[in-house]
Amino acid sequence: MTQTSASGTAPPGWEGLLEPGERILWQGRPDGRMSLRQINLFHLIFGLFFAGFALFWMIMAAFAGGFFWMFGLLHFSAGVSIAIGQPVIDPLRRRYTWYTLTDRRAFIARRTLRGRTLDSYRLDAGSRVRFEAGPPPSVYFAEDKVRGKRGTRPRQIGFERIEDGQKVFSLIEGIRGQQPA
Repeated sequence: MTQTSASGTAPPGWEGLLEPGERILWQGRPDGRMSLRQINLFHLIFGLFFAGFALFWMIMAAFAGGFFWMFGLLHFSAGVSIAIGQPVIDPLRRRYTWYTLTDRRAFIARRTLRGRTLDSYRLDAGSRVRFEAGPPPSVYFAEDKVRGKRGTRPRQIGFERIEDGQKVFSLIEGIRGQQPA
């Protein structure tokens, strides 16, 4: 647990990010392990079928000679990506994610191929907070809309797969109780 000093100054690295008097209550990181619960059975079957057909095509094209078989590599890679991409990509994304909870806001920091991002979510009495037991537990406190082929769908935002989820949920509930609606 990190907090501002008695003089009210921000801890190193937080200068200019925290509001006057804002205190850090909790900092943590998500669990970066792969979870088999994230595997979508339809995607797994379709992706493996797609990759299997591409592999068969590449083998048959290789027997014909030349380098024409290499065109199948793109399709083979796409099939493997469809089958197991999400369960592999999500843990990688979590390994480069950091969470911070203050007495007013929740921060999610990420390092991606495009650079660093820092998202801030204000917590107040109107915030909808949801606890997901896990394992490991997750605490969701915001939502945004994601556009897809069939319209938009809600996407939950929060501290995913954290070890001390119950404690963080209690802290957020305490913050919401102190804020006016």
